[in-house]
Amino acid sequence: MKKTFISAAAILAFASTAHADELSDIQAQAKQLREQMTKRIADLEKRQKALEAQKPAIATINPVDAMAADLPYKAAVKAKPPENDDICIKGICVYGDFDMGATFIQHSAPFSPTAGGPLDTLVSKNGGQGAYFGVGANQLSTSFIGLRGKQEIADNLYAVFNLQTLFNPASGVNANGPGSIAQNNGLNIGLQNSFGDSSKGGQLFNNAAYFGISSPTYGTFTMGRQSALTSDLIVNYDPLSGSNSWSVITFQGANGGGGDTQNRIYDNSYEYRVSVGPVRLAGEIQARNGGNAAPGNAFEGDIGIDYMGFSFDFTGGKIYDAVAAAPLAAGIGSITTVAIGNGQVAATISDNTVFQVGARYTIGPWKLFGGYEHVDFANPNNPLNPGAFGEGGIILAVPNNNAFVTDKILQTAWFGVRYAITPALDITGAYYHEWQNSFNNGNNSNPNANCTTAAVSAGCSGTLDAVSVVVDWRFAKHVDLYAGIMYSQVQGGLANGFIGTTVTNTGAPLGAASTNKSSNYDPGIGLRYQF
Repeated sequence: MKKTFISAAAILAFASTAHADELSDIQAQAKQLREQMTKRIADLEKRQKALEAQKPAIATINPVDAMAADLPYKAAVKAKPPENDDICIKGICVYGDFDMGATFIQHSAPFSPTAGGPLDTLVSKNGGQGAYFGVGANQLSTSFIGLRGKQEIADNLYAVFNLQTLFNPASGVNANGPGSIAQNNGLNIGLQNSFGDSSKGGQLFNNAAYFGISSPTYGTFTMGRQSALTSDLIVNYDPLSGSNSWSVITFQGANGGGGDTQNRIYDNSYEYRVSVGPVRLAGEIQARNGGNAAPGNAFEGDIGIDYMGFSFDFTGGKIYDAVAAAPLAAGIGSITTVAIGNGQVAATISDNTVFQVGARYTIGPWKLFGGYEHVDFANPNNPLNPGAFGEGGIILAVPNNNAFVTDKILQTAWFGVRYAITPALDITGAYYHEWQNSFNNGNNSNPNANCTTAAVSAGCSGTLDAVSVVVDWRFAKHVDLYAGIMYSQVQGGLANGFIGTTVTNTGAPLGAASTNKSSNYDPGIGLRYQF
């Protein structure tokens, strides 16, 4: 028993000694680890301070601009996203265009401070006064300033509006076509300056003043003062869209107005647009003011398609009491029996029926354009009386309601090609052809009923042809430099009343010295800023 107790005590003592040795080892190891960790932490803190001291230098390296070797990490570097510098606050944006340069025109009346297209760049009746060299405003586009907005008012439903004013950058005057005509009242043709009839009559917002609601699913409804659907087709399918100097169908404006330029922008209008897959549908009406006023009611519709780089539109419409304005005859400054308003003009009144087609196709750097328009001018069902109220407060002092005893048929065709030489450099070529029937005096028994001669009447059949070339270089963001030229020629009835063709500078007939055609060319260069 005693031996057993001694043996157990010896074993316990041995175990206790072994445990003490193990504890000592653990304590030693823990101490060593603490020292190593302390040293490691100190090293890390020292390195952190060194890196923090270098932080300003590293911050100057843009991961977008730096080479891979410059970066403190290995990663794919994405291109810098395009910067959006639109001038917008909470969905409301200011936008605009300034266009001005210099031009030489073979035949042009003097510069107009009021017209949006201030020179006779297209062959024109009063252009035979002589050559012009000087300021060329609104050559590639018409200068404007605008304010537009789009704000979400419900889930996927937006309120939209647009206010826009076109102006002459050389004079700072709001574009006023009827005013430019009234400015020439009573003058012989050889004393007139350039003028052009227009839907822009000096209004505060002469190009757009509308609002409405828009849904990606259910379409867009707008009302107010807005462009006609016929105008939208011209804008979308003219190879030189917006160019007053080198596009026939922009300079004339009548093509976009369904025969008369004053209908290019509609007052009192309601428009609805919707897209169903690749198909686009649109309808628009203009409600007349009532009483002795023009223009009258108008109705237009459009169907279009966009597919694989190809776009096509067909537009048709009927316009009542359309107006083509002209200066009062030589020696007549005003008509005292009617109101003065914002100026008086003579006017030809008609009911117009129009249809148009336009097509555009893009393939690589090439873009192809083409279009056709047919307009039927008839005497108005609702004749206007002297003193009728017109566009922009103008007074139609001498309206002619009987110019189309036989309907005038005016047709226009055009095509063009644009080639992107580089992403910043384009060259565009375009050809325009216009022709009218003989609608002179209304019956075939008249010896001049089927005439083709300029000296006989403006109602004789005739043609207009023009070819243009424009180069546009977008050398900086928002700014481009351009140069262009157009050669235009008119003959037959469309050349009637032109200085040097059928009349003198005083408007007197040339008689036997008359010719049957007239032509013009207008090289120009300019700078445009868009924002």
